[in-house]
Amino acid sequence: MTAVARLAFVLLVSATGFGAEPAAAPLLTLGKGANAVSLPMQVVLIMTALTLLPAVFMSVTPFLRITLVLHFLRQALGTQSTPSNQILIGLALFLTLLIMQPVLQDAYQKGWEPLEKGDLAWKDAFDQGSRPVRDFLLRFSREKDIQLFLEITHSPAPRSPRDLDLRILVPAYILSELRTGFQIGAVLFFPFLIIDLVVASVTLSIGMVQLPPVMLSAPFKILLFVLVDGWNLVIGSLVRSFYTGAG
Repeated sequence: MTAVARLAFVLLVSATGFGAEPAAAPLLTLGKGANAVSLPMQVVLIMTALTLLPAVFMSVTPFLRITLVLHFLRQALGTQSTPSNQILIGLALFLTLLIMQPVLQDAYQKGWEPLEKGDLAWKDAFDQGSRPVRDFLLRFSREKDIQLFLEITHSPAPRSPRDLDLRILVPAYILSELRTGFQIGAVLFFPFLIIDLVVASVTLSIGMVQLPPVMLSAPFKILLFVLVDGWNLVIGSLVRSFYTGAG
């Protein structure tokens, strides 16, 4: 996370000019010579990036799949608002940073560092820096979803999957992750659904119609989840799914 933290700090200092004298040179000069970017343009680029950052983080990272699965898990347990949204989002945030750290580190070293030193122009730095991100998105994008957006945009088929444009890979990745998240959520629902059916059948058979079956089944579902160490199983399987293969 050192490179990521350094990048965030450099962007912040460049945007605010903290600690600089009024007549001093810009704290961050991207590129050298003809490739240098002026301070006003740096501020525009940084503000644009910060505006898009939340949407990018939520949809083009493992955050999408993790939040979907955690939401379905809470619904299956029937605990309503426990754990709270803040806790689930915080958990998803740190798991996402854990998974994406090697990708961001690689992108920083291949794109940002050469650009900062003036070894690459903006376009070349973007191409090099986005390569690890493209590889990550391609790994978890279904061929069917990629083909869909190639047809929608009337784009020619690339010579190899690594030549796919980000405008194709990003929506394809989002669709693939939505499908994967719903599949995992459906699997999580089944054991708890069986408990609901059993409890509902028992309460109806003995005539306990005044007491909602959900109130009786909730303790059994929570007890089952705790006994099998459910959090460890769910989170462990989620994280390993991004290391062992495509979703």
